[in-house]
Amino acid sequence: MELLDKLKILADSAKYDVACTSSGSDRSAVRGMLGATCLPGLCHSFSADGRCISLLKVLQTNVCVYDCQYCVNRCSNDVPRASFTPEGLAGLTMEFYRRNYIEGLFLSSGVAGSPDRATEQMCRTLELLRYHHGFNGYIHAKAIPGASPEWIDKLGRLSDRLSVNIELPSEKSLTRLAPDKKKSAILRPMGAIRDGITQSREELAVYRHATPFAPAGQSTQMIVGASGETDFQILRLSESLYKHYRLKRVFFSAYIPVGNGALIPADQPPPLLREHRLYQTDWLLRFYGFSVSELLDEQHPSLDPLLDPKCQWALRHLEQFPVEINRAPRETLLRVPGIGVRSAGRILTARRAGRLRFEDLKKLGVVVKRAAFFVTCDGKMQEGVVFDPMVIYRHLTASAALHPDRLPPDPTVQQLSWFDTPALLPDRKDVVQCLSGQL
Repeated sequence: MELLDKLKILADSAKYDVACTSSGSDRSAVRGMLGATCLPGLCHSFSADGRCISLLKVLQTNVCVYDCQYCVNRCSNDVPRASFTPEGLAGLTMEFYRRNYIEGLFLSSGVAGSPDRATEQMCRTLELLRYHHGFNGYIHAKAIPGASPEWIDKLGRLSDRLSVNIELPSEKSLTRLAPDKKKSAILRPMGAIRDGITQSREELAVYRHATPFAPAGQSTQMIVGASGETDFQILRLSESLYKHYRLKRVFFSAYIPVGNGALIPADQPPPLLREHRLYQTDWLLRFYGFSVSELLDEQHPSLDPLLDPKCQWALRHLEQFPVEINRAPRETLLRVPGIGVRSAGRILTARRAGRLRFEDLKKLGVVVKRAAFFVTCDGKMQEGVVFDPMVIYRHLTASAALHPDRLPPDPTVQQLSWFDTPALLPDRKDVVQCLSGQL
């Protein structure tokens, strides 16, 4: 098989893995070696100086002995198969790097033979890059569940970031859709990576020339929509992973139908809006001081598709608002819809010089059209604002109503209608039910 044909197959097979983000690693150029990695980021992102930085995202092989129903590379799926030799993939990566196509590598693999065998091939590729070609750039490698601790340690010493995909939010779904995988086989390498990172930091504190282990940390990915877990279950698992395994990121991947299996949804659009809301909530957990129990519970297990999670929380806790912008502490400001981490910092700095007014907030980066319903300036709300839950809900969902592409798909709508359609804005009964968690 020609090299270009292999690349097409194996790069296309890797596109469903979304665990690519900024590098989170900082390593300067070294004399006699090629490449470097820096904190601004890699893989379809932009650095501080405006450069678009990208990774070669590819599989070592898409041959796999597992039969995971949600995976395009499962053994029962009739797709073209291909494999790179370590020498071939290392050489291809360097050719792309020298042509300035890429600045790093994202490497994963199907399980050809056994997890240890697949990990060995990946390690061999990375060894050639690091030691034979002298490549010093960013590498993100996917650790394969079931691989022995020795291979995981070796892979971590060759990579900047490791990730182990947990794939499905519950052990029940994993058993049903991926019978070859076990929860323990996924969590075990996560724990080994966590401990390896801790040990590596202790070694580097004593001996700065020690070989680091996954200096950019570890991440994971969950598929959304292939099984019946609620948003509450997904986010509760994410919160637990952050706490117990000290993950850098949990990525959410809207399920894309890749086959006709009886156990998985078919002929449905990917739940992209749901994925977006989960990412917004994940941001609140990591940077805004929220917990999952504050946002969702078993009685209210789903995120509102029309509202971002912070607005949804604020409407259910109107007793905590309005907030006085000139006196509220940082923790309180971060809970106001329309105020982010940066704008909260700017407010704290600016109000040292004088009293803030509503016209000042926009200059500080506050989204006033949302924040105006939840803040006061010198004890007064913005002129024309009505502090009423129905009015606030209608206002906050108006932009979604004006853009039907932002609404969840309606399965009853098949084509354009010759007749007048109902108003997109919810009526008072719908608002009351939504705020009480009945919708």
